[in-house]
This record gives sequence, C-alpha cells and structure tokens, in this order.
Amino acid sequence: MTSDPTAADSVTDRPDSADSDTAGSGRFDAFKERWRAFREGIAHRPTLNLGYRIAVGVVGGLVLIIGIVTIPYPGPGWALVFAGFGILATEFVWAHHALTWVRGKYRIVMDWYTSRGWFIKILGAVGTFALVMVTLWLLGTFSMVAGWIGVDWSWLHSPLMS
Repeated sequence: MTSDPTAADSVTDRPDSADSDTAGSGRFDAFKERWRAFREGIAHRPTLNLGYRIAVGVVGGLVLIIGIVTIPYPGPGWALVFAGFGILATEFVWAHHALTWVRGKYRIVMDWYTSRGWFIKILGAVGTFALVMVTLWLLGTFSMVAGWIGVDWSWLHSPLMS
C-alpha cells in the first residue's frame, strides 16, 4: 500500500469492486464493519450495554422458546431454535457453545433418521400427524369448525375448552 490517500480509494482496493470473489460480499463486509462499530460504541457505555444485552437476551429467549414449542409440529421449529440460539450467541458465549452442541446433536439424529427405512419415516409422519390432530382437538378447533356446519358431536369438544 502507498501513503497516497487517493491510491487507497481506487476501485481495485475497494472490497465491493467487480474483482471481488462473490457479488455482494463487499456490501456484506461493509455492513459487518458498520455493525461492529455500532456494537463497540454501545460496549463503551455500561448502562446502554446492559440494556442491549438484556434486549438480545429477551428477543433471543422468546425466539428460542417458540422454536422449542414448535419442534414437534410441521414447520420452522428447528429453524427457530437455531435462530434463537444464534441471536443469543451474538452476546453470550454459553449460547454459542449451546448452539454448536445442539447443531451437532441435530445432525446426528437427522443422519440416523434419514438412514432408516421407510417404516421409521412413515412412523415419524404418522406420529407428527397424530400430534397435530390431538393439539387441534385440545385447542377446540374441531368443535369450532363443526359448529360452523351445524354438527354438535360431543367427542369433538375439547376437555380444555369447556
């Protein structure tokens, strides 16, 4: 590098130039730098830093809890678990270690599940279907829909929604 300030601003020295390995990586690098500077600014103010860490903990914890609750259901359960740990890992070392551990266990279980035959896969699908049906029944969904069409069968009524 030269000491000339105009040479440092040349197109070939910028990370977002056309010579970069991937399109858009320069913008991501610039975002990371701005975020790092923002976070360092917060870190130098103890009260603001505590508030930021609490906010990250609350948001990450909520996403994690929602993910754990939705794991057995079709949808983004595991993605939310990983997202929750990812949010928490931005501020807490224990969450980074937990994310690494959970991700490793998830891969082991999914490798085991995908290596099994059709019987285990069908059993998993039937179990998921049964769990969803029981949940819908407990939440009163079946009796609500039956009421729309004029059906009043007692077994459709949830014991929780009496």
